[in-house]
Amino acid sequence: MIEILDSDQLDRARDAGALVGRILQTLKVRARVGVNLLELDRWTKRMIEDAGATSCYVDYAPSFGRGPFGHHLCTAVNDAVLHGMPHDYALRDGDLLTLDLAVTLRGISADAAISFVVGTTAASADLAMIDATERALAAAIAVARPGARIGDLSQAIGAVLSAAGYPINLEFGGHGIGSTMHQDPHIANDGRAGRGYRLRPGLLLAIEPWVMADTDVLVTDADGWTLRSATGCRTAHTEHTIAITDAGAEVLTLAP
Repeated sequence: MIEILDSDQLDRARDAGALVGRILQTLKVRARVGVNLLELDRWTKRMIEDAGATSCYVDYAPSFGRGPFGHHLCTAVNDAVLHGMPHDYALRDGDLLTLDLAVTLRGISADAAISFVVGTTAASADLAMIDATERALAAAIAVARPGARIGDLSQAIGAVLSAAGYPINLEFGGHGIGSTMHQDPHIANDGRAGRGYRLRPGLLLAIEPWVMADTDVLVTDADGWTLRSATGCRTAHTEHTIAITDAGAEVLTLAP
């Protein structure tokens, strides 16, 4: 399903996106050495409920997961990259942490992810990898406009990630979003320009470049959800929800 939102729905998408951006930035500040991942999840639950929103994750049960996710936030640490299930783990200095959050507010969903290093010890390789995903996201946003095609976004992402030297996995990528979290079209993190669905005003897209330092192979953790690098290498993941407008791309999940 591909949804095209009307002006009222776009206004609600802006509110949902602002909420996601605000929660993620609050969590980034709170994600200090010694903080438990389960505590981050509890804070997320409280902020979502206080805003009158609902989590897209608690009851989420796709074919690739093991039953309902059961948490409000994805927390991926070091070699984990996607669908990180919060568990009893206290953050350590130098951990590379990805927080991924999706909520629904007044019937419209927004989705975003940030990666950052906890504490004061940040390896240059980790910072470079985070930067590559952020630049890849910016490149995709720059070409997202009415008349462009999904392949244009995929090609822009892949060009940045490949130039930075990272293998690219095509199993998981960005997606359409609207009244539900995951919709068509799929946005692979590499592809050919000029291919795929043609973008239209009113379309919402969650664009999410992610990489693993030295492999494109994922393994599933024992929790049935968390996806890790097959080699145990570090990972990074950056995501924004954007709206396609007559003027181009509007990023909805920036922190206010």
